[in-house]
Amino acid sequence: MLHIALTGNPNSGKTSLFNTLTGMNQKVGNFPGVTVDKKTGITKLGDSTAEVIDLPGSYSLYPRRLDEEVAYKVILDQDTSIKADVIVAVADASSLKRNLLFCTQIIDLKRPIVVALTMMDIARKKGIQIDINEMERELGVPVVVVNPRKNKGIDALKKAIELVAGNLYKPPARSFIDVAALAPDAIKQVQQAVPHIGDYEAVHYLINHETFPLEEDVQEKIEQAEIDHGFNPARTQAEEIVQRYKGINHILSQTVTFPDPQKQSRLTERLDNIFLHRYWGYVILLSVLFLLFQCVFLLASYPMDWIDGGTAAFSGWLASILPENNFSDLLINGVVAGLGGIIIFIPQIMILFGLITLLEDTGYMARISFLTDRIMRTVGLNGKSVMPMISGFACAVPAIMSARNIENRKERLLTILVTPLMSCSARLPVYIILTAVVIPENYIAGFISVQGLVMMGLYLIGVVFAMAVSYVAKWFIKIKEKSFFILELPVYRSPRWKNAGQTMIEKAKIFTLQAGKIILIISIALWFLSSFGPKERMERAHVHYEQLLAQPNADTTAIEEEYGTAKLENSYAGIMGKAIEPAILPLGYDWKIGIALITSFAAREVFVGTMATLYSVEDDGEENLALQDRMHRATFSDGTKVFTLATGVSLMLFYVFAMQCMSTLAIVKRETGGWKWPMIQLVYMTFLAYVVSLVAYQILK
Repeated sequence: MLHIALTGNPNSGKTSLFNTLTGMNQKVGNFPGVTVDKKTGITKLGDSTAEVIDLPGSYSLYPRRLDEEVAYKVILDQDTSIKADVIVAVADASSLKRNLLFCTQIIDLKRPIVVALTMMDIARKKGIQIDINEMERELGVPVVVVNPRKNKGIDALKKAIELVAGNLYKPPARSFIDVAALAPDAIKQVQQAVPHIGDYEAVHYLINHETFPLEEDVQEKIEQAEIDHGFNPARTQAEEIVQRYKGINHILSQTVTFPDPQKQSRLTERLDNIFLHRYWGYVILLSVLFLLFQCVFLLASYPMDWIDGGTAAFSGWLASILPENNFSDLLINGVVAGLGGIIIFIPQIMILFGLITLLEDTGYMARISFLTDRIMRTVGLNGKSVMPMISGFACAVPAIMSARNIENRKERLLTILVTPLMSCSARLPVYIILTAVVIPENYIAGFISVQGLVMMGLYLIGVVFAMAVSYVAKWFIKIKEKSFFILELPVYRSPRWKNAGQTMIEKAKIFTLQAGKIILIISIALWFLSSFGPKERMERAHVHYEQLLAQPNADTTAIEEEYGTAKLENSYAGIMGKAIEPAILPLGYDWKIGIALITSFAAREVFVGTMATLYSVEDDGEENLALQDRMHRATFSDGTKVFTLATGVSLMLFYVFAMQCMSTLAIVKRETGGWKWPMIQLVYMTFLAYVVSLVAYQILK
């Protein structure tokens, strides 16, 4: 199978091209040995298929970050697990000077390469005209114009890839710059130690050979070449970049016509005057978030009602056709109740991520980083911390991994420590069910959902406390490094609805499969723990039940409800819940909520499945009530309601702050190289969750 590596500057359209080439045939893993996302996919190439690898964005072949180093090693053929047969270098036509630097470096490596020119529509709007045929002649490699957002130029790109892969396009014999003149004697000596490499590749061996998987004697020979000829890496890089920009300026003068800078008046600049205003910019940001969460509630209410009714009807149908035994009880009250309690939230998750994707597509997400940099710096972070924190609204695991883009070690560590305070998608089902139970479904001015406002408040509380924690922690982390925030703002674009739709489907699939597997396992285990218990205790409950039934004029319905509660209390799950009840009672929680707190440490969304299973087991599934209705009816032993406003708010705040995620702890351990910081994180978040929930309950009760 042919292997195609996509590379290019950040924000050059590389990921859009990857998505267009591969469609839904994608998978995400990690590059071997490092916590860097490895996105691969399959594309059709003539009569065969090819694997496409989306390499991390890079500005040049001199890596400064871990993700750039990963791309660098693949391009230099120093990654033993990945062999790129063809490199597609994606270049932004509206910023050619910067993008061509990286392209010309790859060309000088003499690798099979195709240059994919993106964002031609934006270049035209800027008044930039490009002679593609002349540029192809100047560079000596195929240049193809593509617009992945509109699926244009893709067939031409695939044809060029086939021609390059079949050696019908030969790499240019001449180098873009006079590479040999950079360090002639050292280059020759390296080529004697490593035969069959070109001049420019030899320069990179001189600069970075320590990171290459080479034999020890080869390493020593290259080191000796550096010593013998006084090779200076920094000076060589500087000379190379100066020469390259001279060559690039020549190409641009021959192939590109630029407009008069005085006549340029771009829509992006005018919009930035509004969206990045020092005062109104923040008002607009809060308004966008407000509309985001209002839409999540308003748009998702209808499909959620359909799913809720369908799940209840399916449970009732199963109960009517299956015999009464342990298997049917497990199926209805364990599996269906657990999974049904989580599937209902898929519409809201899809809508949330669809809207976030639209914001990213328009270019507004990058503006959020710019807007918040000033605030971030006051608490020890910088604007680059915003993207991992925003990603934390989806899932803390990839968000923490993305913090590797922050060069400053202190700011990176602070970002890792506070990112789990962002309300991830796993918390969303918990917020939704609790909001539905304790917050009235009222509207302000007829269209502003009170539940939506509460939801937005929960997300903002996480952000505010993340800032506060970072401000305190920065005084205790003794790492002194200067940092700079440099961000390229993409131009504003119209959103791609197809891309948003694909993201919604992908997120629903990931959430259903990943959360579903965990919930299925825990639901089965929880059904067993809540259906069985120590023999003596269960027998005492049964004997007491028989005695009550034997009384004259016994209220069978009330006795059966009491027996269901007694069985659950004396089960293994009930014993666990009762054991921690004294610690959580001051927060307004009963022992059933205690069980959910324990099980949801595997994954926060398990809380909903746990509550669904517990209440189904308690009433033996005889009433096909929705989980929301079961929670409404829940009472303490004295008859008072469990889920009051005070308890609901306390529980929502607990899940805002509590770690409750084994996967996050594991990834923090991996990113920080030990258990010190994950344990600090677990302790401070648990303490914060308990104290804030306690205060909230005591005030509201």
